[in-house]
Formats: sequence, structure tokens, C-alpha cells
Amino acid sequence: MLAGKRVLLVIGGGIAAYKSLELIRLLQKAGAAVVPVLTHAGAQFVTPLSLSALAGHKVYQELFDLTDEAEMGHIRLSRAADLLVVAPATADLMAKMAGGRADDLASTLLLATDKRVLIAPAMNVRMWDHPATRRNLAVLRGDGVLVVGPNDGEMACGEFGPGRMAEPAQIVAAVEAALSAGPLVGRHVLVTSGPTHEPIDPVRYIANRSSGAQGTAIAAALRDLGARVTFVTGPASVPPPPGVTVVRVETAAEMLAAVQAALPADAAVMAAAVADWRVANAGVQKMKKDGSGRAPALDFAENPDILASISKAADRPRLVVGFAAETEAVVEHATAKRLRKGCDWIVANDVSPASGIMGGSENAVTVISDAGAEVWPRLAKDEVARRLALRIAEALQ
Repeated sequence: MLAGKRVLLVIGGGIAAYKSLELIRLLQKAGAAVVPVLTHAGAQFVTPLSLSALAGHKVYQELFDLTDEAEMGHIRLSRAADLLVVAPATADLMAKMAGGRADDLASTLLLATDKRVLIAPAMNVRMWDHPATRRNLAVLRGDGVLVVGPNDGEMACGEFGPGRMAEPAQIVAAVEAALSAGPLVGRHVLVTSGPTHEPIDPVRYIANRSSGAQGTAIAAALRDLGARVTFVTGPASVPPPPGVTVVRVETAAEMLAAVQAALPADAAVMAAAVADWRVANAGVQKMKKDGSGRAPALDFAENPDILASISKAADRPRLVVGFAAETEAVVEHATAKRLRKGCDWIVANDVSPASGIMGGSENAVTVISDAGAEVWPRLAKDEVARRLALRIAEALQ
């Protein structure tokens, strides 16, 4: 499965580093060549001699090694592999990667590479649950870093919970998936994301609180499965993911035009929070107070219905997925919306202020289709995206 592939294995400093020995053996059994990079902390748990003996390759440790730099500099080393694997990926290594630090050989290689990176996190459950680690994980996933694990289980410290590094066989399976074609190779998927801004005058606009985080995560997850993604985004606070075709828009009318221009597509995921109305009498110049105490009268007109337009288009994608952000009777309203719009699935969520969903890092969705309503647990938006992308891949088979 991995014949002819070259894996650069970065080994962080944690008790799970001992699993790197078995990981090397399994990767080689699958046909891969493994080049180990051992951090200073990792060397407290496994020795360079053990790694070298198993890998049949020199172990790299020092950034400023004159011999290594003369024979194979860190830039070349970072790009000679087909995939970089970090196992264990400690909280410290993840923080360095998320912050773009490069103060040792491992972090420099990870910053200098032009290849995909797969991490296998391993740390104490409290460290894994810490907001800083969760933020770093979200940044890394947004940058296109692949993640396997961690698993639930007993820690070396005696605590129990998520934080155990994925088993070597799981990591090998993730490596094989990362280096395979992917279930969505050859598929074109259109994703909309973010809010729209509807002008009141040249300096003011009507908008909503959507950050674009969920749509961005979905685009990244589809990309990771091999899809060619066209990402049509309003003025979101979350940057678009790398590796996708980005089309930036402001208004609902611009978004509709961009979506129509992106067709044909195999699937469309309409995750944008599109404004229902626009200001029909938007000012050409900035509106000013006139001292009368009266606010200017704004005339509203309905915006185009992008989801319905795509669902009923002549070149309709095979699968159209809409989103329904509701504040009450979520399933009832979303079910009616799916039928009204003509889409295949509706991903519904409760965005009332108490939920913390809109603009937050988590989501709790219900996927509504012909089969009924499937309630998903509250998850990180990246995990919601991963599950939805896999479901889309299954539907397009």
C-alpha cells in the first residue's frame, strides 16, 4: 500500500514515543521508507540507536549540524518526503506548529515543508482539553494538517480520558489514507460560507454574526478527501483554507452569481448565512443626521434565494446540502425548509444566544434528509465538518 513512499517521522517528547518503534516497523511492513527526526524531549524516551536500527536510516536531531546541512539541509529534508508524520505530537509541538515557530530541527522541518502533515496528538487529558490546545488544534486543522486520534484511555499519569496517542496500526491507516487518492478525487464540490454584507450606504451595512468557521472547516474536510473545492465566501472573520479555489463576495446577489458561475459541480454545500433582505434604497453617499431626530427610512427587498436556485437549476449538483440556522422549533422549521427549497439534506442547528453556536468553536447539528432527522452530538466544528464530508463522499459513490 505504501510501496515507494517516504515518511518523515517526527518523534515528540512523551511516554507515547515508545510506540514510534512499532510505528516504524508497521510503516516499513507496508512498504514505506521511514526517516526519523528525534526531538530533544523525545530522546528522553527512545534512543537514536533504537530508531536507527529499526528504520535502517540515520536519525536526525540537530538543526545546526554542519555535516547534515552540507549533505542534506533541513529544507531538502523537509521536502524529500511524501508525508510528514508527528507521533507523538505533544502539546508543545502543536503549539509551535500553530504559532509558526522554528526553534529546533523538528519545528523548522514542519514549517519549511511543502508536503502534507499528519499529527497523532498525545498528552494528559487536562492538557488536551485546555482551551489553548483546542485553539491550536483548530488552527492546525484550518491549515490543512491531518489529525489521527487521540484515543480515550488510561494515561501514564493514572488519569483517564482523551489524550492517548492513536495506536500504531491506526496511524498507519491514516498514513495510507493521506497518501491514497481519496474518495472524492475527481469530484468538484461547491461550498458557500460566511455572512453577506448588504449596504445601507457606502460605509454602513446589514450583516449577521456568522464567523464562517463551519463552512471553512467543511471546505477543508472535503479537500482532505481529495475533492476540488470552490469556496465562495462572504466577509468572514475566519480565513479560507489553503488548497481550495477561493471566490470572495460581499452581497447575496454577488454570492448567487459566483455560485452559478462555479457550476457544474458534483455537490454543493450551502453553509453561508445569507441575508434574507437587502436595502432597496441604499444611499449613494453616507447618510447623515439632519437634526430632526428622525432616522432615515430604509426600504427592504428580499434577496435571491441561493439554495432554492441551485436546488432547482438545470445543471443542479447531484447532491445539494443546505443549512438552517434556527432559534426555535429547529427540526420542524428545518424540515419544512428542506421541502420548500428542494435540497437533498438540511443541516440544522440552534443559533439562539444561549447555545453559543454562532461564532463559537462547536456545533450541535441535526441532519435532515428523506431518511428523517439524525441528531449529532455537540462536537467541534472541525469534527462536524469531517463527518459531513465523509457522508457526502458516501452519497457520491
